[in-house]
Amino acid sequence: MADSISRSELMQSGLNLIGQALSIFDADLRLAVANHQYQTMFGLPDSLCQPGAFFEDTIRHMMLRGEYGPQDDPDEAVRIRVEQARTFQPHYLERQRPDGSWISVEGAPLSQGGWIAVYTDISDTKRQEALLRARSEELSEQVFDHAEALSAANRELAATITALQETKRVVTETQARTRQVTEMVPADIAHMDRDYRYVFSNRQMPQIFPGTRPDIVGLTGEEALGAPTFAAVRPYLDKALAGRHQVFEITHPESGRRIRIALTPDRGGNGIYILSTDVTAEVEVREALTHASRRELAAKITSGLAHDFGNLLTIILGLQDRLSRSPLPEDASQDVQATLAATRRGVQLLDRIGQIAAPRGMAREPVCLDTLLRDLCAMARPTLGNSVRLSLTTDLPEGRLMLDPGQLQDSLLNLILNARDAMAHDGGEITLDVRATSRWLELEISDTGPGFSPEALSRATEPFFSTKQGQGSGLGLAMVFDQTKIAGGTLHLSNRKDVKGARALLRLPMQPVRPQMVLLAEDDDNLRAMLRRMLISMGHSVIEAGSLAEAQSLTDLPGLTVILSDLQLGDGLGLDLVSPSGPPTLLMTGLPPGDPLRENAPCPVLTKPFDSAMLAEAFVQVTDD
Repeated sequence: MADSISRSELMQSGLNLIGQALSIFDADLRLAVANHQYQTMFGLPDSLCQPGAFFEDTIRHMMLRGEYGPQDDPDEAVRIRVEQARTFQPHYLERQRPDGSWISVEGAPLSQGGWIAVYTDISDTKRQEALLRARSEELSEQVFDHAEALSAANRELAATITALQETKRVVTETQARTRQVTEMVPADIAHMDRDYRYVFSNRQMPQIFPGTRPDIVGLTGEEALGAPTFAAVRPYLDKALAGRHQVFEITHPESGRRIRIALTPDRGGNGIYILSTDVTAEVEVREALTHASRRELAAKITSGLAHDFGNLLTIILGLQDRLSRSPLPEDASQDVQATLAATRRGVQLLDRIGQIAAPRGMAREPVCLDTLLRDLCAMARPTLGNSVRLSLTTDLPEGRLMLDPGQLQDSLLNLILNARDAMAHDGGEITLDVRATSRWLELEISDTGPGFSPEALSRATEPFFSTKQGQGSGLGLAMVFDQTKIAGGTLHLSNRKDVKGARALLRLPMQPVRPQMVLLAEDDDNLRAMLRRMLISMGHSVIEAGSLAEAQSLTDLPGLTVILSDLQLGDGLGLDLVSPSGPPTLLMTGLPPGDPLRENAPCPVLTKPFDSAMLAEAFVQVTDD
């Protein structure tokens, strides 16, 4: 950063030594660079000479001071000059200022957008020309001849300049079209010099790397991408700067997106061209297909063996249970108990295979995550033994979150037990760190064990893959992966960078429970009371109506956000409460799916009976829509 500041100061000092006034405005018509002569020549205040000053404000200031002579409509004159600046054309002109001095103005557009203008005081030149004209009668014939030749040369030069300006205009238009095309491409296209500094960008970086800025020209890679992302990319940049093409993928730490980056060395040796595209959807489809094929295999195994295997386990459990109630020698009794434990493990294994073959859906409900995590740690600690410690750190907002508590507990417990098994010989520490961002709930489990092997990192989520040398089923991480995908999240496994150990990061969509003001319309008093308690327990405010007429009189209450109504009320249909301009409506009914009255409803319908989790999930869908 100090290097950048010194460069900026050095450039500004050099510009201030130029005898001409200079200004550069960017594509947004804001001042990027100006020297001291620019301020002095036009008598501008400091505020209009700072980077970021608007061109329109500068023109208005100069217009009101009479810089451009009398104006019938100053505002219209300002507007015309601003519009001309938006389609800036190369030009050269000379004009006399109100104080009698003369200046020349030369302007040219820049390839990155915006323009540069150079102002030169030519008052002395104009005075000499006037003096020459006044004394022209005294000049010799030879001077006239030379003047005529010079005039002809000037006319030829003017024609050449006109041709060059036309060529420059064509080039500028071509550059503008190219820039417009690149800015329409759904990818980040950029050029970086050998100092890792951007010299071109199509301004699409925020679309690929959320949280970054579009105007990155002049920034270094670390300044534009952030330190973690640049650290992941830099080894490939170095190889590309050495002349080797690179194509690779990274996971963007801030958003979890999968980014594919192609680096092409500049043939002139001046840096590299960069093409970055978001391939998150492609990777998810690829992973889904891979895991679908593995689940299909598991399904085939399950369908072929589950019936017979389940019958055998049932017989074994029955026989061993009967033996366990019989008087047996101590050794035989221990053998029976061991057989029962092994058989129950077989039942659990069969159930887990079934989950991999056909994962259950989600059952989200409002959850106090801090309480769930503390209960989970309290449940897990006795299973870890004396040599393994489990610590919990949280950074969570107040309020409850919409989660499937069963799935989340299963996934976290599985990861904790995997970490315990990895440290079985030497012991160590397991850390559960939970934090929330605006988009994600991040649950990170790290340990101080030996870490993942390269094979484990590439195959850990495959069904039946295990590193426990025949002691594990190989289904735990596959189940965690599937459950996380169903919840719309991601699972990332890695080794810790600075210390020994493994790291598993679960990312789930951040969905806070938003308190609603609910109009509850139900003609059954007992059911209405039960629903009221259910809604209040979720954190919502409730206004009750025992009939359609009463509900209709309350639909225009200030602050009302949701209507929950029975489809069939005693005095009419809940359908009459649905209005495009009113709050979203959720209907409930005991009518089966396919019933005409239910099928014609213009809003979601919840089937009775339902529990609080089903109601909470329906509320999320209604309020999100």
